[in-house]
Amino acid sequence: MSMMHASQVNDAKPTGANVPPTASLMRWVIIATLPGIATMSYFFGLGVLSNVVLAAAFGLAFEAAVLRLRRRPLHTTLNDSSALVTGVLLGVSLPPASPWWLIGVGMIAAIVVAKQLYGGLGQNPFNPAMVGYALLLVSFPTYMTLWAPPQGLLPSGLWAQIAGTLPTAQLDSLSGATPLDAFKHKGEAVMASEFWAMNPLPDGTLSAWRWVALAWLAGGLLLVFKRIISWHIPVAMLGSMLLLATLFYLSDPSHFASPLFHLLTGAALFGAFFIATDPVSAASSRRGKLIYGAGIGALVIIIRSVGGYPDAVAFAVLLMNLGVPLLDMYSVPRPTGQPKTPPGEQP
Repeated sequence: MSMMHASQVNDAKPTGANVPPTASLMRWVIIATLPGIATMSYFFGLGVLSNVVLAAAFGLAFEAAVLRLRRRPLHTTLNDSSALVTGVLLGVSLPPASPWWLIGVGMIAAIVVAKQLYGGLGQNPFNPAMVGYALLLVSFPTYMTLWAPPQGLLPSGLWAQIAGTLPTAQLDSLSGATPLDAFKHKGEAVMASEFWAMNPLPDGTLSAWRWVALAWLAGGLLLVFKRIISWHIPVAMLGSMLLLATLFYLSDPSHFASPLFHLLTGAALFGAFFIATDPVSAASSRRGKLIYGAGIGALVIIIRSVGGYPDAVAFAVLLMNLGVPLLDMYSVPRPTGQPKTPPGEQP
């Protein structure tokens, strides 16, 4: 996540207000992730923390290596904490206790390819953390679906799993389906009521995911309160999700999940506040942010309901990143007193 254009993050902020430096904004983002990280660690173990620590370390190392190759100053860039934030966001997106090499590959895609090869902080057209996540999901689907059910802080096989030495067969025995994944693959012949009556998830799984979602909501509201982000993208994304999920659910409640199920399981709230709001890869005007957020929410529900992936926040964000230049071209308001100019031309 980048805050290079931080002055555009909160376009409701009064003109002339003092905007904190990039590093300060980044650190507030990290602080806002702490409730979510703590809640995930409580329910899914210390593998969540190992993901975050390894991803952050890889992010700083890869950023330093590329800066050295580009003969750019290290201290100023590393001190802005953008690589650290990218590592945190990717780390919490991965299944707990992911192997170190998996995290390393994801951070290479996020920092080296999606960020530095485009010119560094502020130049990336795609959200770096989601580029890394999407690459891993497509390339290593087995490891990316190894979400364990709720467990203690130190589950068995934790260190072997992080080291990547645990056999795949044993990994499968330690993992379980997420609520979205379980519902997605319940089968067309199984009604929703029948599916839930079978208790398809381990005890406490659904409750754990709901508490995690509420923790991300708390962190996201902190960012809005501190004016690190504006409300436009989260509200538009979540509103679009709720509206479209309601339409699907009303059309066939036996086969489509309820709106609250979509909102409180998976990465909906995390994506709305921490991923979609990246000001470099997101739209910059108020109207553009609303369209951008609504587009992400609609794509999430469409892919979840009729697509091939149970959760779709990463793909939805990356697809809408493609449309940001067009949104900015047509949605930036004309300055008061200026004549109307064709889209793409400077006034």
